[in-house]
Amino acid sequence: MTHFAPAVTLTWATLSLMLGSFLVYHLWSFDRFKCLKWNRGLQSGPFKRIMTYTYITSILLVITYAVGFAIIKYQYGYSYIPGYGVIPTPYQLWSERSRNAIFPLYLCFSFAWSFEMYVLSLAELCFWIFLIRSTSAKQDWFRTLYFKGWAVGSCIALIYMPLVTIFSRNDVQKCEAHTILAGSMGDLVLTIWFLPVLWAFPSFIENLKQSSVDKNTLIRLTKFHELNYIRILFRFLFTIPFIILGVDGVRPHQHINDKMFPTDLLGIVGGIGIVMSSGITLVIFFPRSTEGEMAKRDALRERKRMQ
Repeated sequence: MTHFAPAVTLTWATLSLMLGSFLVYHLWSFDRFKCLKWNRGLQSGPFKRIMTYTYITSILLVITYAVGFAIIKYQYGYSYIPGYGVIPTPYQLWSERSRNAIFPLYLCFSFAWSFEMYVLSLAELCFWIFLIRSTSAKQDWFRTLYFKGWAVGSCIALIYMPLVTIFSRNDVQKCEAHTILAGSMGDLVLTIWFLPVLWAFPSFIENLKQSSVDKNTLIRLTKFHELNYIRILFRFLFTIPFIILGVDGVRPHQHINDKMFPTDLLGIVGGIGIVMSSGITLVIFFPRSTEGEMAKRDALRERKRMQ
C-alpha cells in the first residue's frame, strides 16, 4: 500500500472497520457472543472454536493493516516529484518510524491472508467436497483424507505466506509485490477449485430431497449454495486485481503500478472483494435463523408479560 493514494488506504480502512462492526453485530444477534466460548455445547468442539478464533483474528489483522497504512498515508499526503508530478509521497520520504512500520503491517496482512483465505476457505472447500462425496451419514469428517488435506494445507499456508514477506522485506516494493502475488495466486487456485463444488451442489441437494431429508436442512443448504455463488464472484474481484498488481510489481519494468489510476482502481476493487467475501463467510459460518430469533423474542415478551 505504500504506492497507493491516501484515498485507497482510507477506503480499505473504512471497509475493514465496517466489516469489524458487522462481525460484532452479527455475533451478538446470533447468540449474544456465546459462540465465542470454548466449551459451548456438544456441537462446538475444538475445530469450530479454532475456525471462529482464526476468522476473528484475521479480521483484526486486516483492520490493523488498513488503518495503519491509512494513518501513515494521510500523514504525508502528496508531494511534487520532478519528472513525476504530484504523486502520493513515496515511502523513501517518510520518517524512519513510518518506514519501520511497513514490514510489521505487511506481516499482519500476510498472516490475515493465511488465516482467512487459506485456513478457513480451504477448510470449507474440503468439507463441502467431503459432504458431496459422502456415501454415509455416519462418516467421520475428522478421519477423512479431506480433513488431513486441510490440516497439511493450512500448515503450509501459515508458514509460506509470512516467509514470503519476511524474505523480501529488504526491498519494500518487492515485499509488497511478492506478498500480494503469493497470496492472490493461492487464493485464485482455491476459488477455481470451488467452481466444481458449486456445479455439483444442486444435484447433491436433489439427492437429499429424494432421501426425505428435513426441509429446514434443505433450505439452509440452498441458502449456502446461493451465498457461495456471490462470494465466489467477490473472490474473483479480489484475486484478479491483486494478481495484476503483483505480476506487474515483480517485473523489472512496471506498466501498471507506476500509473495512479489503474493502481488505485485495482486496489479499491480488491478491497471491496476481500471485505464482501469475508462478510459472506461470516454469514455462512454463523447462519442466523430469523424465524428462530422471532420465536425467542416472542417467548421472552410472553414471559415478561406473565410476570
